[in-house]
Amino acid sequence: MGGRGRVHYAWIVAAVTFVTLLGAAGFRSTPGVLMTPLEQEFGWTRATISLAVSVNLLLYGFSGPFAAALMLRFGLRRVVVGALLTVSAGALLTTQMREPWQLILLWGVVVGLGAGFMATVLAATVASRWFVARRGLVLGVLTAAAATGQLVFLPLLASLTTSAGWRSAAVATAAGALLVVPLAAVFLRDWPRDVGEVAYGATADEPPPTAVGNPIGDAFAGLRFAAGRRDFWLLGGTFFVCGLSTSGLIGTHLIPAGIDHGMGEVAAASMLALIGVFDIIGTTASGWLTDRMDSRKLLFVYYGLRGASLLVLPMAFASPNFGMIAFIVFYGLDWVATVPPTIALTTDLFGRERGPIVFGWVFTAHQIGAAVAATGAGVIRTVTGDYWLAFVTAGALCLVAAAMALAIGSARSREAIPAAPLLPGARLVR
Repeated sequence: MGGRGRVHYAWIVAAVTFVTLLGAAGFRSTPGVLMTPLEQEFGWTRATISLAVSVNLLLYGFSGPFAAALMLRFGLRRVVVGALLTVSAGALLTTQMREPWQLILLWGVVVGLGAGFMATVLAATVASRWFVARRGLVLGVLTAAAATGQLVFLPLLASLTTSAGWRSAAVATAAGALLVVPLAAVFLRDWPRDVGEVAYGATADEPPPTAVGNPIGDAFAGLRFAAGRRDFWLLGGTFFVCGLSTSGLIGTHLIPAGIDHGMGEVAAASMLALIGVFDIIGTTASGWLTDRMDSRKLLFVYYGLRGASLLVLPMAFASPNFGMIAFIVFYGLDWVATVPPTIALTTDLFGRERGPIVFGWVFTAHQIGAAVAATGAGVIRTVTGDYWLAFVTAGALCLVAAAMALAIGSARSREAIPAAPLLPGARLVR
């Protein structure tokens, strides 16, 4: 493989990862669709349902660094197949729940952990292992799959929920995850040398590191290593706002907010699906730009535009023909455009071996922000009767994140990265 006229296997791995992330994202798109039906069937408050979403988002984030360490220890294929099976099982079991704690256990814990092992960390791991050239572009496309998959399924899930009940939507998403299992099992490979190639764009073979330590210890060692560096906290702080202003707020509450303003559930779900369409364009373009421009400046622009769009969202609801269309376009182009430059900065600042695990902890901050917004916006809606305060607060925080992004990697915060093993007391053998 890799000869003239033949497709480099890195593109096959990227394609399989794209489909895997797209399929696994299906169940993560259900909170906004199912919130109102669960509220109506069981009488649970929106704040109670939002708590389960927050647990899901937290575990989705906290799984990241451990997923990266397990992928280093056991390989991509085993981890991804196991995660797909876990998500599918959790989705199916939710059809039998009757109590709020069951929602938190299945939707929050089981699905949160399973989905976390196929989060953006998987995209970062594949891109860093298999690509030297076009890495930013690949990150953009894979990130778009992970995020857009949560949105493009929404009209179908909303239609299923309306016509056949919310349980049919849970079964459909479980089946989608199962269908991806054979593809991942057959085609995913861990390193280019496994198929007799070098990374795409590399000029020589670079033997992969093999972790011989404890994956949990490796993950915490990565945190200890990164925590003493200012750049880690700047990256984590901006990504906290990213999660708060996307999956935590808009991904969870835009549909209920639309229903509050007189929209039907399918129509409100279609808004999120359109955001997903524009996200494919924006995030892919962001990956392309990341290969060519200063990632800090890109983040400054992305967070600034997102903040402006959220500040005007309450007014956009009053003008569905123009205001909401404008919001969908501008916000959609920016939905997760922040991910490729954030991963690129993490890899540049912390190195190829440490990068995926350090990014796993940065992504944890993203999901903490998402969990804060998922619960916080639900509480705000319950107490005040609308989402105005939640949208405006998120917009203001995005403007703060834009300013923070310019300080990442500055002369004051940049430190030399020592060439020590990832896990003190363990070793990486090549």
